[in-house]
Amino acid sequence: MLPMHLPAELQSILTAIRKVGRPRLVGGGVRDWLLGEKSDDYDVEVAGVKFEELHRVLAPFGATDVVGRSFGVIKLHHHGQEYDFSLPRRESKTGAGHRGFAVQPDPDLSDAEAAARRDYTVNAIAYDPFSNTVIDPHNGKADLERRILRHTSAAFVEDPLRVLRGFQLAARFDFSMAPETANLCRTISDAYAELPVERVWAEWDKWAIKSVNPSLGLKVLEETGWLQHFPEIDALRGTPQDPEWHPEGDAFTHTQHCLDALVKLSPWIEASSFRRRQLTLAVLAHDFGKPGTTLKAERKGVERWISPGHEAAGGPPTNSFLQRIGAPLDLVDWVRPLVLHHLAHHHGQTGFSDNSVRRLARKLHPATIDDLIVVMRADHDGRPPLQSEETLTRIDELNARAHDLALQDSAPQPLILGRHLVALGYTPGPQFKPTLAMAFEAQLDGSFNDKAGGLRWLQNYLSKNPLDPK
Repeated sequence: MLPMHLPAELQSILTAIRKVGRPRLVGGGVRDWLLGEKSDDYDVEVAGVKFEELHRVLAPFGATDVVGRSFGVIKLHHHGQEYDFSLPRRESKTGAGHRGFAVQPDPDLSDAEAAARRDYTVNAIAYDPFSNTVIDPHNGKADLERRILRHTSAAFVEDPLRVLRGFQLAARFDFSMAPETANLCRTISDAYAELPVERVWAEWDKWAIKSVNPSLGLKVLEETGWLQHFPEIDALRGTPQDPEWHPEGDAFTHTQHCLDALVKLSPWIEASSFRRRQLTLAVLAHDFGKPGTTLKAERKGVERWISPGHEAAGGPPTNSFLQRIGAPLDLVDWVRPLVLHHLAHHHGQTGFSDNSVRRLARKLHPATIDDLIVVMRADHDGRPPLQSEETLTRIDELNARAHDLALQDSAPQPLILGRHLVALGYTPGPQFKPTLAMAFEAQLDGSFNDKAGGLRWLQNYLSKNPLDPK
């Protein structure tokens, strides 16, 4: 077996620690290495040494942060990298919630005892960097090879956050949850209310940014009964769609397909974490309006399932969902307009006028038409095996018009401002607002497209609608 790659600086630190204790690489870094994934997550558990002695050995290598003394944790800042060093520890449940634990560092714990406190067997694997040995007392390597999330011990139920960790781990690493673990998760569903919202958001954020199969995360929530804690998603289950347009099934199934399609699109793969978060949550929420608008009606002599107005109806549940999971307050400003306008390429016109594209870009702000194109494409691709050349053509047409107008990644900005009225001799005041609003509307309509044209429009407008001068 090829050894786990470790930075040279970390190897030097581990060599120094070895003189006083028994260092092991543990947790996500070992899991990722065994999966062949790149990881900069190096957590070290050191047995056989007292806390003070470990601190003494680490101090010469850089600044140490002993924020976790009661947990036996030392953070070392070394050449721009942060490493966590900890003692093995025992945990016992003392109260409700994610934080209701008594933690006791115990340097004499065995590898198996230390690993037993971890959530899933795939995260309970340790690595000895000196013997190049994988230490796997709970058979996590076998579960890793089969892509199974299985609880390490009965203590799993003491921390309900572990269910949400399973949700995002399934999506990130193509895992499924062992049936007995899913059943165990069901028994602690009521404990969701005990979780701090910031911890809930941390797991959703990892899901939004790092997923390779987002649908598997939603599947975990469904199998464990935890989908009920996110009613905006839960309501999609069983919401019917017309099989001619949606052969894949109900709105929940469609959303799962859309999310899996999204993370395969190059704009998402190449995106920053911020943009990935925005796009993933927009695709998740894009049909939140369907449960409240879906009905059966006759269309051209045929009974069909339709969801009229579901784009606009998706606004309030998008707001409530993002608030429920503790998303940053400004994120709704990016996600909501993408939900409200995700069908803009289907509305009426045979082409995209400059006017309509300018107004769309304005409505989407701070999100962009480029963002909307990605959401539209994911929505289209989420109907396997159906492909619509007409829809793809319309998406491409919108994209081309936005680029022609240089509006693909920004909204139009007003060319005529208050200072232009001041330059014409007018005194600033509330009377400026209607005139500037009319100027911007004229600009969006294409009456002018540069400052010179705007000034001519303004003078003509003022000649017919004069303001009080100085």
